[in-house]
Parts: sequence; structure tokens; C-alpha cells
Amino acid sequence: MEPDPTVPPIFSPIPPAIHPRHADIDVQTAAWAETFRIGSEELRGKLVRQDIGTFSARILPEGREEVVSLLADFVLWLFGVDDGHCEEGELGHRPGDLAGLLHRLLRIAQNPEAPMLLDDPLAAGVRDLRLRVDRYGTAGQTARWVDALREYFFSVVWESAHRRADTVPDLNDYTLMRLYDGATSVVLPMLEMGYGYELQPHERDRTAVRAVAEMASFIITWDNDIFSHHKERSGLGYHLNVLRVLEEHHRLTPGQALDTAISQRDRVMCLYMKVSEHLARTGSPQLRQYLHSLSCFIRGAQDWGISSVRHTTPDAAILPPVFRDTPTDDSDQPLDIPAVAWWWDLLPKEATAPARRIPVQQGV
Repeated sequence: MEPDPTVPPIFSPIPPAIHPRHADIDVQTAAWAETFRIGSEELRGKLVRQDIGTFSARILPEGREEVVSLLADFVLWLFGVDDGHCEEGELGHRPGDLAGLLHRLLRIAQNPEAPMLLDDPLAAGVRDLRLRVDRYGTAGQTARWVDALREYFFSVVWESAHRRADTVPDLNDYTLMRLYDGATSVVLPMLEMGYGYELQPHERDRTAVRAVAEMASFIITWDNDIFSHHKERSGLGYHLNVLRVLEEHHRLTPGQALDTAISQRDRVMCLYMKVSEHLARTGSPQLRQYLHSLSCFIRGAQDWGISSVRHTTPDAAILPPVFRDTPTDDSDQPLDIPAVAWWWDLLPKEATAPARRIPVQQGV
């Protein structure tokens, strides 16, 4: 078996940023996890050591502290669902039973007053989260948060079906579902809540704006797969990682798969920078803030990914402590992945210059 390849520095043209209250938010999120008994005692002990509050503070570096804390608690709750039930729990191999549980949790997210799962810690946690989403968001943002949660739940049931069948999805299917099973879309309404505005539908629903949000999800989830493959390869059921997909269906060695995944995310990063910069030149202040928050989400996930014990332990994975300024692949040609190839149709004709570093923008 070929040795596990070492992850090189990853291309990131986005500067780092972090909320000044990040340490306090970490403490608050650990306390929230204990109050609602999220996951088993063992899982909860792992989650509270993973700097999830700091991760949230990187996503919303100038955001309202209450929403940064809400986002941190929500991310920890998502890990409680994903680690506790989907990846490491028994339901992770029983898609029908998993779908039943997730539908009940979704009903509580829709209607917190519903008398269901009254003794379930995850249900109590999502009740609290929904009430806080209502407090800091609009009715429209709450509805989109619930809809995105439904998309995430649907995608992790798909994952469970692959675990049960012991199969590896092809690259196109994996790419499509990875846009949702990474739970990135569920964070998007909170990007607006964090700065106290609501992106208007005529901007948010534009094809190009939806596409850059998908590109951000692609970059975040590909980076996650790259940073976590060492940990996943050492465990059982290593099926749902882009490196595994490339090894299985494209007959690549682990090293070749890593190089290919990095090339793919670099090409998408270059496209993301060009399309988002084009949108920012003509968009409203709210759209510019939204695009800035997407970039903070990308960079925040990168900084957290290379430093959190979630990826560096156990078995001492060695991740790069720095990022590189140039991509390994800056081609303007679409990736050979039908689910996302249409993104390149949005490339502005004048956008031929290489991706550049973007300045840190203050809130609206």
C-alpha cells in the first residue's frame, strides 16, 4: 500500500481574519454543549476541544457576537448529528432509520413547539437554535435556514446508503452531494444575520450569486477532504472523500489523487475570485458584504482545518502551517464534472487576469 501522501501548502488568495472575542465564544460554545448534552460524553469531550468557536469567529470576524456564538453552537450541533449518528453511529449504515430521525429533527426546526423527541438532547439543541435564529434573523432567513437543513439531511441519508452498500460514488455524484453534505449551505443565512442585513431575492437568487456560493462550498469541502484524508484513511469505511473517489474510479494512486484534488480546488478558487470580484463591482453594499463573508468562510475553514485537533489527531497528521500565493492550476477551462461545469459559463469575458489577494472589507 502506498504511504499516505503529505499535504503541501494550499493556495489561498484570501487574507485571514478573526473576531476579537473568539476565545470567549469558544468557552461559551463548550458550555452550551454541556448544557444541552450534545452527543455522548465521549463525543462531547472531543467536540469542545476542536476550537469550533474560533472557527465561527473566523467566518464572521466583524459580525455581531451573539450571531457568532449562535453559529458556533450550530456548527457543534451539526457535528453532534454527523459524528454521533451519520458517520460513527449505527444509523450511519441504516439510511431508512436515519431518515426517520432526521425528519423528526427537521420538524422541530420548523416548529419548535412540536411535542416530539422531548428527551432527546439534539432535539433540545435545535429548539434552542431555532429560537435564536428567529431572534437574530428575518422570517425569510429562518425559512432558508430550515430549507438548507433539509438539503443537508437529505444528502447525509445518501451518504448512509453508500456506507450500507459499501460503495464509492462516482465523481459527478460525489461533487453534487458534497455541495450539501458539508452543511455549508446551512451557514449561508447566518452570514447575513451576522451583519444585520437581508440580501434581496433579486441579488441572492441570481444565477451567478448562487454559483459563487456553490463554488465556496466546493472549495471548503474539497479542502476538508484534503485535510482529513489522513484521518479517514486510517479508519473503517473510507468511501466518502474525493481522494477515495479519484482512487476508485480514476485508478489514481493516493499521491496522484491528492494532486488532482488540489488542482481541482485551485481551478475553482481562481474562478470564484474572478466571478465574485465581477459581482462586487456592480452589486449593492449588501451583496458586497455577502461576497466578503463567503470569502471569510473559505479562509476561516482553511485556517481551522490546518490547526484544529479535529484533523491533526489522532495519529498526528502533518498539515501545512502556511498557504501558498499561487495556484497549481489556473486554467479557465471547466472541470470535467457535469454537475458544476456550467460555472465557467459565468466567467466575465474581461476576467483574464490571474486571481489576486483580496483586501479585508469591513461590515456593512
